[in-house]
Amino acid sequence: MGRQLPAATIKPKASEMAKDMVISTSRVNCYGYRVLTEGINIEQYQKNPVLLYMHNRGVDVLPIGRVENLRFEGDRLIGTPVFDENDPFAKQIADKWERGFLRMCSPSLELIEKSDNPAMLLQGQTRPTVTQSVLTEVSIVDIGGNDDALQLLHNGAVLKLSAGQPHELLPLLELSAPKNENVNDNADTSANINTKNSNMKKETLELLGLSENATEQEIHERIKLLKENADKAKQLELSMVEREVDAAIADKRVTADKRDHFIKLGKAVGVDSLRETLALMKPERKPTDVIDQHNDAPQGGQHEQGQLSKLSELTPDAAEKLKAENPKEYARLYKAETGVELAEV
Repeated sequence: MGRQLPAATIKPKASEMAKDMVISTSRVNCYGYRVLTEGINIEQYQKNPVLLYMHNRGVDVLPIGRVENLRFEGDRLIGTPVFDENDPFAKQIADKWERGFLRMCSPSLELIEKSDNPAMLLQGQTRPTVTQSVLTEVSIVDIGGNDDALQLLHNGAVLKLSAGQPHELLPLLELSAPKNENVNDNADTSANINTKNSNMKKETLELLGLSENATEQEIHERIKLLKENADKAKQLELSMVEREVDAAIADKRVTADKRDHFIKLGKAVGVDSLRETLALMKPERKPTDVIDQHNDAPQGGQHEQGQLSKLSELTPDAAEKLKAENPKEYARLYKAETGVELAEV
């Protein structure tokens, strides 16, 4: 992706030439696993985007430059190497990079989450998919593990992988077993594994609403659509929760300083449960607003039949006062609202 120089021009310094490099993609590497580009977190790395050579780092090994213009383009993580030309060794690497003698880079990625979901496997994949990772450094390398070379870390330690060999963190998936015509047990095991995987794939495709002949692209698009729909539903739910809380604030059932609390509650229990909870909350009113609101109210704070429609319209203090001064009215309202008749009045 380097730029062509016009004829009869002075060659600029290597640091002045913008030559992008593909740092990572979601393709399967030579070790049998792949790293989802969309799951790579670059936030911390952008604060100190060091460029190393062959992943070497130490007291006596300094960075050879930095990575600028770090960005995602489709399924590719791309950046531009800028070499420290005040460093003789870095200048050597820069010269080889610009003249095409070095063409590969390799990221170091901290493993955060992985998945062995069959729907995420690509042809030739023998290990789980790394779904979440953190970019820690980028290196210029001579020979990478594949066309999109990378170095995988866990808790800061490099995962030493060998093609076809088991590993605790990225185990080989039981997709198939080697054929051995001389050993019947091996043949039976291979057949059982293939049948199990075939049934699992069929069930997965049925859950996705796809036919058994669905392509990898169709599976990817369907999963992407399901995720988009789930995100939309989540956003709609949040909007409904916010409307319910704002309506309660407008009705003075809750105060504005409690808005975040009730939104968090709604996200946890759902909008229906939140709506029921808020419905039980009434505006704060003084007992005299209900009990003694008319000049012709009966003496002693007694209520006429029908003056109140719901017991929940009263504050707790007002309800206690009504219960003490007019127990029959309290019992009537209690039964009307809960359906339960008090044993004694």
